[in-house]
Parts: sequence; structure tokens; C-alpha cells
Amino acid sequence: MNPAYGRTLKAVGRTALRFFAPVAALTAIAFTVAPLAAQPPRPGGPGRNPLPLRGARTAEFTATEGTWISLDVSPDGQTIVFDLLGDLYTMPITGGKASPLLTGMAFEVQPRFSPDGESVAFISDRSGGDNLWTMRLDRTDTTQVSRGNNNLFLSPEWVPDGEYIVVSRSGGLGGSANLYMYNAERSSPITIPGAPTSPILAALFGGIKRIGAAFSPDGRYIWYAQSFGDWEYNARLPRYQLYRYDRETGTATLMTNRYGSAMRPAISPDGEWLVYASRYNADTGLRKRNLATGDEEWLAYPVQRDEQESRAPVDVYPGYAFLPDGSAIVVSYGGKVWNVPMDGSGPTEIPFEVDVELSIGPSVKFDYQIDTTAMVTASQIRSPVVSPDGGRVAFTAFDRLWVRDLPEGEATRLTEADVGEFHPQWSPDGASLAYVTWDDTDGGHIMRVPAAGGAPVQLTGTAAMYYNVAWSPDGERIVASRGAARDLMEASGLFFGPMGAEFVWVPAAATAPAAATVISPTGLRDVAHFASDDPDRIYAYSPVEGLVSFRWDGTDIKRHLVVRGRQGIAGMANPHPDEWEYLPRRVYPWRKGPDPTDVDPPTEPGFAQPAGLIVLSPEGDRAFVQFGNDIYIVDLAEVGSAPPNILLTNLGASPVPVRKLTDVGGEFPAWSPDGSALNWAMGNVLFTYDLDHVESEEAEEEETAHARALIRARAMAISDTLSDKRAEADSLENADEEVPEELEDEITRLQADSVQVVADSLMARADSIREAAEEVAARASAVRDGDKEILADTTDTYEAHERRIEVQLPRDIPRGLVALRGGRIITMAENPGDTTGAPHVIENGVVVVRDNRIVEVGVADSVEIPDSAQVIDVSGKTLVPGYIDTHYHSMWLVPEIHPQEVWQYLATLAYGVTTTRDPQTAFTDILSYTDRVLTGGMTGPRIYSTGPGVFNGENIRDADHAKTILRRYSEYYDTKTLKMYMSGNRQQRQWIIQAARELELMPTTEGGLDYKIDMTHAIDGYPGIEHNIPVAPMYSDVVELFKESETTNTPTLLVSYGGPFGENYFYATENAHDDPKLNMFVPKENIDARTRRRGSGAGGSPGPVGWFLEEEHVFPRHAEFVKKMLEDDGRMAVGSHGQIQGVGFHWELWAMAAGDASNHDMLRAATILGAEAIGFGEQLGSIEKDKFADILVLNSDPLDDLRNTVDIRYVMKDGRLYDGMTLDEVYPEERTLERRRPAETDPASTSAGIRGN
Repeated sequence: MNPAYGRTLKAVGRTALRFFAPVAALTAIAFTVAPLAAQPPRPGGPGRNPLPLRGARTAEFTATEGTWISLDVSPDGQTIVFDLLGDLYTMPITGGKASPLLTGMAFEVQPRFSPDGESVAFISDRSGGDNLWTMRLDRTDTTQVSRGNNNLFLSPEWVPDGEYIVVSRSGGLGGSANLYMYNAERSSPITIPGAPTSPILAALFGGIKRIGAAFSPDGRYIWYAQSFGDWEYNARLPRYQLYRYDRETGTATLMTNRYGSAMRPAISPDGEWLVYASRYNADTGLRKRNLATGDEEWLAYPVQRDEQESRAPVDVYPGYAFLPDGSAIVVSYGGKVWNVPMDGSGPTEIPFEVDVELSIGPSVKFDYQIDTTAMVTASQIRSPVVSPDGGRVAFTAFDRLWVRDLPEGEATRLTEADVGEFHPQWSPDGASLAYVTWDDTDGGHIMRVPAAGGAPVQLTGTAAMYYNVAWSPDGERIVASRGAARDLMEASGLFFGPMGAEFVWVPAAATAPAAATVISPTGLRDVAHFASDDPDRIYAYSPVEGLVSFRWDGTDIKRHLVVRGRQGIAGMANPHPDEWEYLPRRVYPWRKGPDPTDVDPPTEPGFAQPAGLIVLSPEGDRAFVQFGNDIYIVDLAEVGSAPPNILLTNLGASPVPVRKLTDVGGEFPAWSPDGSALNWAMGNVLFTYDLDHVESEEAEEEETAHARALIRARAMAISDTLSDKRAEADSLENADEEVPEELEDEITRLQADSVQVVADSLMARADSIREAAEEVAARASAVRDGDKEILADTTDTYEAHERRIEVQLPRDIPRGLVALRGGRIITMAENPGDTTGAPHVIENGVVVVRDNRIVEVGVADSVEIPDSAQVIDVSGKTLVPGYIDTHYHSMWLVPEIHPQEVWQYLATLAYGVTTTRDPQTAFTDILSYTDRVLTGGMTGPRIYSTGPGVFNGENIRDADHAKTILRRYSEYYDTKTLKMYMSGNRQQRQWIIQAARELELMPTTEGGLDYKIDMTHAIDGYPGIEHNIPVAPMYSDVVELFKESETTNTPTLLVSYGGPFGENYFYATENAHDDPKLNMFVPKENIDARTRRRGSGAGGSPGPVGWFLEEEHVFPRHAEFVKKMLEDDGRMAVGSHGQIQGVGFHWELWAMAAGDASNHDMLRAATILGAEAIGFGEQLGSIEKDKFADILVLNSDPLDDLRNTVDIRYVMKDGRLYDGMTLDEVYPEERTLERRRPAETDPASTSAGIRGN
């Protein structure tokens, strides 16, 4: 008998301690071997610092005027509380120095005194997003009343009893809003229903908006303003009317019917008067109504222009208040605060002075270098497909077909054809590739080429637009979608795909062109493919039907899978719907959103969108799903006629297994031939997700987990049995009875077993740790040896393997030496020795250009022109830098099958824009178009872009997730920038700007018709805001903020926010229709759509109205802000928005000058400030030595008349000189611009037999 285990009670007790210690250790080990999954906080969730950004700069200035000041008067009439740039202040009723009440990074607005005067209610985003808050004026308590961070709150108002607060709340970060009543100390609101409305009208206009509540003195009635929808472009008035809600009867009554709308009601303390805002002609005034008689008259006019033509995030008119005795209102307009007597005796200014100390985020500005290497590496590989043996990958780059060995190898072209080559697919035996071609003149065909190289074979006899080819499993047929070539040849705007397209097939082994056999019309289906064991059925995807299949004659249609998701927070309506959805691979013909005729409409509320693409695996047991930027795997479960309907927003509740494969995103997903892996691309990186490997690892993990569970079960069983046996032994000991030897032996055995279980567990854990360590060490060794294709996978989540595919072509750089001599040079450089701001102008100057760089600039007599230089006399001309369009859209580039010529870029370059930045491309095709310009395959300006925007559909979870998403732009697209497109609440937007700074990206933002969000962009340090701020006028407080934050505003006044689009003014006053230069580059249909008739939808212009009285146009008001900014060293840039190609840049420039900015300041905005805004101020934007040679030669001087900007003689882009009228090359070679696009036919020469009648 082992003496260590004595028979005495005391000894047994010691033994028990020895047993329970290792068992406790075993239990701890067993239950903690598997790491707990990290649980990221929900957006805006609770945390120590809901707003992560900390101020790094301070805007310090004294303000005596302010923009959109909302205020209230204390119940005792002695104090005014007001907001300024998101901080709250108080001041005496007589005015004077204001005292800060709430300051900091949070944006806090619309303060309202409680009836007892001891607290204020206000709206703040300090929790990470908008919420209703209260604060005691003695600062003893600040309370968050509402909850959640994904709503928009505005215009709080206390119920007269002081127990409740009524506030407007949207169902998301924008959109329609309703009135809710919150107890001041509780967070569950009561909905105030408002007036009954037609559900059809509400749906048509995007819901009902009820804002600006005001109470009658007894609290019975709530007055508010109501509109259909959030906002409307090119709106027809009225937009808002006043309603009165009776809290006793629950009924709401329409109380106004004014053409100019009725907004922001206020009721006098005695209940005698109603005051509200209304538009009269082009200005806003305040009206007063005697509530006893109904008589009305104007109280003050003009005042602050209302916000009824924007989102009105801080209401359609700033908050104001009656004095307690009802004798006057205190209101802000003209940047000041006024006492306006009700008796009409005239307003009195209440002067104020605010010492502003506004915290601003860190600077996020970088200077980038333009790549000058001799070879251009393709920035994008498109449609990569891996060969059946896994040894090669075929893809499109530079719009040509390439193959490369895997894992290493050099990319080579398979053909020498001068046509576009797209959508390659391997034959089942891997011996051939099928693909489609495109030629702007001749159309396209289905081709087959040997994978080992050789002459391609044209399989189709009829030229058409072919796309999305697929081999049948037996390799005998090639299926494709086909549309008329004419549809692509004549595309002059947003291309929705060919009309009347059909599925066709051709014999794969054909040796000569042949007629294709029609299968069926495509309808809304596309991307034909097969299951390897089912050659009799063709699978395809439709955004309406989901994944479907049919026979070779188009019959026996079956539906297999429907997948939907949400593109963002409900209510976050996009100001530009055509920029909303991002489909990395387009299904032709494409559309956005669920179809109203869908046979299985989504039942989930919110923005349920169909997947972008679903493709069945070769085995037919699962499918990949592309939704937005992400790729998923979904198992199939055949259940008869009704397919499974999967909603990606709640994968845990999915009826079938769903796996998300991406985090940073992916494009062009394709199955490996055996279905064991999924490949996709992003930029020029090929991703491979080995599903077999993942499933094998998961099986091993399940086995390990099962073994650990068995260990735990065994340990617990031993523990329970040992406890029972010890209890039995203790009972005998206590009864002074001898413990049987067999019982002691059993206790000893159980104790030994317990130790062995601990040992087994520790050994298993050690083995697991050793294996993980060896794997990490192997990865580290591989990286140390230079293998950058192996990713360190140290997380518990499998990551796809990445392999960068480098494909190179020579960079297009003109060679030679040229001197532009005799012209007047407006350099846009700093004027040496000048302190007055006078422009730097060189009379009788010379610019010498070697290759694509400026090597000398100066007065003709001081510059020695080399004998080898070609001299071009530009005497009497004016030279300026090439224009930079910082908000350019092509409206839009054709996706997938790329034309060889892009007329939009030709028009843009011909009108002097040598650099474009497209801030939200919707698709990544622009990367390939850019590659073609860089290599000389296409003529166009310098093309920069943000790529597709970062929308709120990304659902940013935390700072790390934001960085992951932004790696898409820094590591894969290499855009140097991105567009933060209203990407969520304030917390999420701050995570994005932090990630951008870390990754050295210069983001710009969507202005979104939202004054409040625009101010937070500037405060957070975003370097760019696209579109004008909708509020007008704006005052020095905003100028100071923008100046300190170094935020560049590109106002795009042709699509003015807050009023009619500025383009309508120019369509009414310019003759674009008959402009010979415009007609040379822009298709006639595109011009006709914009110029022959204006109105709803003309040329893509949204809204119901297309013609406006000149005084109705708002762009001159916004142009006043342009002038203030430029005169005070602020930053403005010029962006045409692509409203009309070419001349649109000049219209925008002239619109921005309508506020009387100097011509030189406007040229700064068009050149050097634009270059700095996109990070290339050291490379572009001025005519200086060592900068790139982007120069315009004008026939007349824009300093004399800004409209001379369009009078272009020559365009030099990157050292190559073009004729400004025709784009024929003048230097270094003389050659006529080759136009590939077929000329449009004029029917004038065609006789119908009745000419002259």
C-alpha cells in the first residue's frame, strides 16, 4: 500500500486536495483551450471613448457672425443659448461676450431651455451618433435621453409641463422623420402619429418628414412642418406645410397652403401669435398669424434662406424663440442675432462675440509622386480563371488576354490582336481558352485560342456584343450572352447593357466562323455556367429570380437560390442613386434594387437588395454569392419549386450554411474547375480560398474539440466518482469503521486516473501549440526568404492566399525637346517678392519642355533655347496650366466590355482638362481605362479616382475594420484616395479618417446636402468635401473652420445643393446644342438629350423641373462662399460632375465666379488648388521648372475675361501637344486623331419621298 495515501481521515483529506488541484487545472484547460471569439462592439456602442478622434489642431478666432445659428431664450427672458459650429454658448439677452456651455469634438446643436430654465435639451453625437441629450445649466448632470447611434435627431422642444421632450427622429441616418415624445429621464419614446397620408404618396416620395415641433401654451397642440420625402432635386414648390396635432383627439389638421412652403412654427407664450418661415420669390421671410382672427402679414423679410431644398439636418429654418412676454422674437439671420418686435416697429441687432476654440482632427494631407518608371504595371487583372490542372491563370489586363504560370511565372499574351479581349474561360481539358473580343468599328466575336499559344480562331460569323462565355462540361459547346453591336457602339451615357440580348452557343471545335444557335432571350438573366455532372442544363443568374437553370432550348426553368442583403443603414438615402450600388461584375442588363414584380419579394424590412451575382459550383452542391464588395459561399438545398431565400444580414439565422470569405472585399470570383477553391481578384492581386483546406482544418478542429469534450467528460466522471467514494470512506471513518481495502484501492486508482487525464490534456495542448509554432516559424522563414505571397495566418480565421500578378507594358512618354515661345504665361506659381497677391505673369515668355517635363520657364530674352528644340510660336497667346477637374464623372464608363475609344475623355482633354479625379466610380473598370491611357492605348487626360466609394453598407465595426476596408484602396487599387460616402455615424466616420491617415490616403467626402455632416467632416480633418454646402449664405465662422482644417471644397455648382441645378442656367443661356467643338467629340444623342428639351430627367438631370427664373438659381449665393474662401486663403477646387462633357468644366468655373471672385483666384481653383487637393501640388497645377508639362495655349487672356478659359488653341498634356479643336497631335509627331467610334448618320441625305412638303 502506498504510504502517500494513508487510511486516516486527515490523510484522505490531503489526498483530496491533491486530486482537486489537478482536476481544477484540467477543467480550466479543457474549457479555455479554444480561444473565445472576439466580440466587436456594435457601431456606436458603449465604450470609454465613443468618439475616437482627438483634437490635434485648434481653430482659434473671435466670431461676431455665425452660420445657421439656432437659439432659444430662457423663461426669465435674461439669457440666450445658441449653437455655433457644433458648440453651445450662452449670452445675456442684450448680447455681448458669449460664455461656452459645451465644447469639444462632439457636434452639439439646437439647444432649448426647459420650462423651469434649469436645463437645456440639445442634439449631440457625443455617443458616436445623433441622440437627444439634456444638461443642467449648473453642469451637475448631462443625460443621454435617447438610445442608439444610427438615427438622425433634430429640433427638440420641451412639453410645457417639463416632463417630456418632443423631437424629430428619422429611421436611419437620414430620410423621412417622425415626431417622438421622450420622457426627460427615460429612453423609450412615444410616437406622435401626425396626419394620415396616402401610403402610395408616402412610398413614392420616400416617406413623410415631420419636423420642428412647437407647442401651444397649454400643451394641447403641437404645430410642426411636414413634407413628402427628405429632399428633391430641382424641386417644385411648395415642399412643406404646417400641421397642428391635437393631443386630446389624436387628429392632425393642415394649417397652411402657401406656394413658398411653411416651416419652423413658433407660438407666442400667450397663444395669440403664430410665426413661421416661408419663401417669397427667391428669398425667405418670417410671417406672423393672429391665431384668433387668422390674419397674416410679413414680420421680417428677407431673412436666412430656408433649407427646404436639402436634407435640412438642423431643420429648414434655424431655431428661434419668443420673449417671455410675447412682444418680440429673437432670431438669427444675416449671420447676426436680432430682436424682432411683433408690432412691426423694426428689428434690433443683438451683438455677440464668441472666442472660438474649436478642436480639429489631425491633418490628413500628403504629397504623392507621379510614377515615371519606364514600364507600367497593370493596376488591375480582370476575370482571372485558373486552368483545370491549377498550373496557369488566364486573365485580362490592359484590355488584352494574358496567361501566367502558377505559382510563379511571367505573364504573356496569347494573341497579337489589336482588339479588346475579355471574359476568358478554360476548356474542360485545359487545352484551349475561349474569350470574347471587341472592336469599336467592327464589333465583337467569340474566339478560341490554344492555351500553349497559336493563332486564335473566330467562332462566330456575326459581329455582335458577346460576353460571359462558358464551356459545356463535355467541351463541345461554348455558350455566351449576345447583344447587338450597335448598342455598345452607340452608347453615349450610362450603359445598361444590350437590348434584346439572348443566350447563344457555338461549336467549340469549329475551325471557321459559323452562325450561333439561339437558346433563349436572356431577359434579366446572365452569366451562363454549368454543373459538371449536368450537361443538359444551363445555369444563370437573375437579380429578380435568383439562381436559375434551363435546358438548351430555354425551357424547363427552375429556380435554385435567392440571396439578398442590405447595402447600408435604413434611411441612409444616397444623394446620387446612380452611385449607390457597387457590383464588381455586372449582370447585363443590370438594375438596382428589388423588382416590384418579384415573385418572392423580401419580407425583411429595410433596404433588401438582390445579390450582384450567384454562380453554382461545378459539383452543384453550393454556390458563391457576390454582394457588394464581399463574397460568400452558400450551400444549396433543393426544396422544390420555392428556392431558399437567404438574407445575408443575419447569417446565424440562415436556413442553410453560409460562409463569408472576404473582409477587404473581392471582384471577379470564379470557381476552380473542381470546385475545391474559389479565386477572385482585387487590383492586380489574385486571391485563392482553398475550401477543401478550410473544411479539412475545420474537421480536425471538430475532432480536437470532440477529444477535448471527451477529456472534460472523463475528468468530470472521475471527479464525481472520486467524490462519491471519498464520501463513502469518510462515512465509514466517522462511524469508526474500517475502510475496505478495495475501496482504498479504487480511490487510489481514481486519483491516478485524474493525474493521467491532466497529463493527457497538457500533452494534447502542447502538441497543438507545437504545431502552431512550427507553422508560424515556417511562414516567418518563407517571408524572410522573400516569399511575399505567403500570408502570416496567425488568426483563428482562414485567409485567402494572395498572389500579385505583375503585367507590364512600356509607359507612353513623348520624346523630344520643344519650346513654346512668345506667349503671356500665367504661371499660377507664387509671385516672387509680391505681397499683394498679384498673379505671377511672364510677358513674352518661353516654356521649354523636354519629354514630359518643364525644364525652363522665363522671359524670352533670359531663356536659352537649345538648337535641337522645336520652336512653336505662341505670340499673342496666353499660357496657363492644364485644368484640373477634381470632381469628374464620365457618366459613365462602359463596364466589363471596354470600348477602345472613350469619347468622354476625348471631350474632356479637348476642352483643356489635363487631369481628372473621379470621386466615386461605382465600378473599378476605371483602373483598366487608366492603364490604357498610361500606355498610349487610349487618348485622354491624366485619370485619377477614388475607385468605388466607401458607403455605409460596409458597416464599419471598429478602427481595425476601418483599416481593413481602406487597405482596398492603399494596397490593391493604389488610388491614393477614397471617397467616404456618408459611411455611417460620426464614430464610424472618425474610424475611417484615422485609418486613412495611418495608410497615407487622402480621402474626400460626400457633402450629401447635409450642412451638419459637412461641418463634422471639416472638424474631423477630412481634406475634401464634394459638392457645395447647401446652406446659403455662409459666414466667416465656416471660412475659418475650413481654412484651419485645410479642407478643400469642390462645390459642383452645376448640380447645386439647396436649389436648382446650375446647369439649367447654362442650358438656357448657352448654345451647347450647336457648339461645333462639342459636336465633334460628344455623341449627338447625348447632346440632344441635354439641350433640346429640359425637364424631368433631361440628360440624366433629376427632379421635376428643368427651367427656372434666373433669380431662382442658388449657385450665385454659393459662389459668394467661393469668393470668401479664396480671398481668405481657403481652398476651393473645380469639379464639373460630368454633367456635360468637355464644356462642363468651364460652366462650373464660371458659375463659381458668379460671387465676384477675381479671375486669378478662379484660375487658382482650376489649377494649383485642384492639384494640391488631390495630392499632386508638387507635380502639377502650375507652369514651373521640373513640373510635368500640362499646359494650355489660349487665344485670349482669362485674366481679362474668365470666359476666355474655353478659347483653346493648343492642349499639352504630359509633353504631348494637341490641336485644341481637333485633338490632332502637333508635337512630337504630326498625326490626325484616329476616331474608332462609328460616325453617326445624318438622315438628311435619306429620301422618304416627301422632302420639301
